Amino acid sequence: MIILSHRGYWKNTLERNQRLAFERSFKAGFGTETDLRDMSGKIVISHGMPHGGEILFDEVLQIMDGRNLPLALNIKADGQADAILELLTKYNHTNYFTFDMSIPDLIFQIKRGVRVFTGFSDVLPTPVLLDSAAGVWLDCFYSDWYDAEMIDNLINGGKFVCVVSSDLHKRATDKQWGIIKHCENFNSEKFLLCTDYPEKAKEYFYGKD
Repeated sequence: MIILSHRGYWKNTLERNQRLAFERSFKAGFGTETDLRDMSGKIVISHGMPHGGEILFDEVLQIMDGRNLPLALNIKADGQADAILELLTKYNHTNYFTFDMSIPDLIFQIKRGVRVFTGFSDVLPTPVLLDSAAGVWLDCFYSDWYDAEMIDNLINGGKFVCVVSSDLHKRATDKQWGIIKHCENFNSEKFLLCTDYPEKAKEYFYGKD
């Protein structure tokens, strides 16, 4: 399983989506999830509406420095696909996926050859365009509603699965991380976990170094 830090590996909330969080995440060998918006013709990193001064996606790829660690790109505004692909190509970065875009933008990105994950959750129980997507962004807004068998069936069917850790929704991780441990595909590179606590997850699943 591949562990992704959520908005970088931050130690306090002010570090989310900031240079320090990306530097810390990549130095520790974690991939990361982050939020992309467009502003004045540039792709910027911002969960909410950008106001200026946000770090550029270009800069994040510079910090990556050719390491090609996994990037989960949360699409916060439509119409960015071509600019995102241009930047990924510029830095020869192939280890990525996009998610959370609108359905029209999802269709557009698939046509453009972008590596997309479709949403699958207790709120969206039927994933859109699953056959055309590389994987699923498996979320748990209100409960840990799935089981190990469902995750394994998706992976055995050729899909990547990125599980949203329940800590992102301010819930304990015990039940969900226990489900993950029981997956037969636990060690598959097609299995990812996005969490606010990447070191804690690494220790829980793999023990201390």
